[in-house]
Amino acid sequence: MEGTQTNERIGSPRRAPSQQRSRERVERMLAAASALIAEQGSDAMRMGEVAERAVVSIGSLYQFFPDKRAIVWALAERYTAESQACISAALRDVSDAKGLRQAFSELVDIYYELFLAEPVMRDIWSGTQADKALRQLELADSRANAEFLIAVLKRLRPDADPVALDTTAFLVWQMGEAAMRLAISVDRQEGDRLVAAYKRMALRELLAE
Repeated sequence: MEGTQTNERIGSPRRAPSQQRSRERVERMLAAASALIAEQGSDAMRMGEVAERAVVSIGSLYQFFPDKRAIVWALAERYTAESQACISAALRDVSDAKGLRQAFSELVDIYYELFLAEPVMRDIWSGTQADKALRQLELADSRANAEFLIAVLKRLRPDADPVALDTTAFLVWQMGEAAMRLAISVDRQEGDRLVAAYKRMALRELLAE
């Protein structure tokens, strides 16, 4: 399942560019917004600042992004698509418990390091909790990610109840997102311990007979 398809089904609030020149302009707008969010957070970001830094008119910005929320949504869509591609690639060829343990652990570590290093992603991720529509985007992302994990679990446990596998996979992803939020909100040592504990708990459930 592609991230952009998932997001379109739940109603992206922005207009997609159709021409190359427009796509390049939108890329500049999103790059400018990312830089501003990294510097001051999405709450403090202003549309005029985005237009100025992207070297576009405010009218051109509003043509594609009617408000600040639409910019945040577009960035969230982008990170969602990238994350789904990463997860799909990591889990595609997993065929045994050892492979699942290694792939899942590596994915969790990648996400943790990514969110520690990317203030924009942290800001957007935190912002989803206060926006109902963005929360639905996050839930759709979790369900799509869970599908990759479900495929692995069905290969490992073909006789298991498929409903139970669906529930486990979805819950594991949602718990992982909550664990990451907690881990990046405390000091690094405690965050490391929390992430390690989450991996142990999740793998026990995923590898249960």
